[in-house]
Amino acid sequence: MEPFDIAVIGAGPGGEAAAFMARERGASVAIVDRRWFGGSCPFIGCVPSKALLHAAARHAAGGTYPWHEASARRDYMVNRAAGADEPDDSGHVGRLEAAGAVTIRGDARLLAPGRIAINHDGAIHELRAANVILAVGSPPPVPPIDGLADVRVWTNREATLVRELPRSLLVLGGGPTGCELAQVFRRFGVPVTIVHSRDRLVNRDHPRNSTAIRAGLERDGVVVRTGVRAVGALAGAGADGAHVVTLGDGTAVEGHAVLVSVGRTLPLAGLGVEVYGLDPTPGAWPRDGRLRLADGLYAIGDAAGPELHTHQAHYQGEIAARMALGDDVRPDYRALPRATYTDPEAASVGLSLEEALTTGQDAFECVADFATSSKGYSVEAAFGHVTIVVERTTHELIGSAIAAPDASAAIHEPVLAIKARIPIEVLAETIHAFPSTSRIFNGLFADAARILSGDAALADRRAEAGTSRVE
Repeated sequence: MEPFDIAVIGAGPGGEAAAFMARERGASVAIVDRRWFGGSCPFIGCVPSKALLHAAARHAAGGTYPWHEASARRDYMVNRAAGADEPDDSGHVGRLEAAGAVTIRGDARLLAPGRIAINHDGAIHELRAANVILAVGSPPPVPPIDGLADVRVWTNREATLVRELPRSLLVLGGGPTGCELAQVFRRFGVPVTIVHSRDRLVNRDHPRNSTAIRAGLERDGVVVRTGVRAVGALAGAGADGAHVVTLGDGTAVEGHAVLVSVGRTLPLAGLGVEVYGLDPTPGAWPRDGRLRLADGLYAIGDAAGPELHTHQAHYQGEIAARMALGDDVRPDYRALPRATYTDPEAASVGLSLEEALTTGQDAFECVADFATSSKGYSVEAAFGHVTIVVERTTHELIGSAIAAPDASAAIHEPVLAIKARIPIEVLAETIHAFPSTSRIFNGLFADAARILSGDAALADRRAEAGTSRVE
């Protein structure tokens, strides 16, 4: 083959974004994946889990969305035919090829800078490229727990593609994936237990969000065990053949299915990054989202950091392609949103107050109770919050967190405010529709503006009354 301008290893959302951006710029592109073009997100990640969450919410509200319909709808969303084991990724392949990218299925390995060997069905092919973008994703690990190898554990793949409900479910790991899928199965009547080694669920998110997520799960009947670690497993040793997992505090939990959701691993070993002078050992280079690893080599998505999000990977794919083609651009992660799609949803962006103070910023926060807002009353909310973090020196928003039914949408006003460095005073004078969740921001921005102007007494009186100026 003639040399390509860009070769992309990994055809998930980030790899696809890089390929489409490069083709838009007129560059020649080859994109390689060993399995699904489209990656995990549309087939065993974001898309099926959100479809199942929607179905579970409808079922919980009135029992009118039975599991067989939810399963069929999920299959439609992931393009999996009735009775088929695997989703069909031909739509993703077709869109890439229609854009002019060359798609290659197989295992890729770097032989030298700009040289890639691809193994497919025992045959080795080689291609060359001026620039290589690594978009390899991150598979879920199965932790080395004594006896767990004897259990046919689920990862997100099995949990999002399953067609038959388990009799009970044990979830090891209380991050976003574990919490979302726990709520799905519990709302369809499956007894569910979550075991999480940290003191709070979704521990990388804002503490108030963690509290709201736990409250929502326990409201639905999920048993939550935090601050304790799984130390052993006995396959089929429990009631009715359930698997038994022993915990570090001497207790045990059971589940007929065991979902492992304890983080991700970075598949860098075996890629051949050594030919660029890089150490493939996890942690050998900082996952700070810099994208450029060496001349002509870029990493995007989970391997790049700083976090693990589909939208981050998509953003990085476009930026990396532009960098490779000579644009003077650099990624900016100040306004990187996070969302967990449980009921209630939880979303955040930027820094918490504690993080801001730790980094030496002169910051304060304003907090409103969601349940006692007009929006909260209208949806019969029992808990939730809206929080903003403001920097005194610049008068700018530097963080926000929300736990509310529409948090994943409402968070984008703070996202834009942080990205554009909009002064708090401008935000306070912006008209917000009543009685939306965004209207709660209106009151918080107004109180923050008063604090910044020296009129803290009025804001304090409102806080003592239980809310900020919530409408």
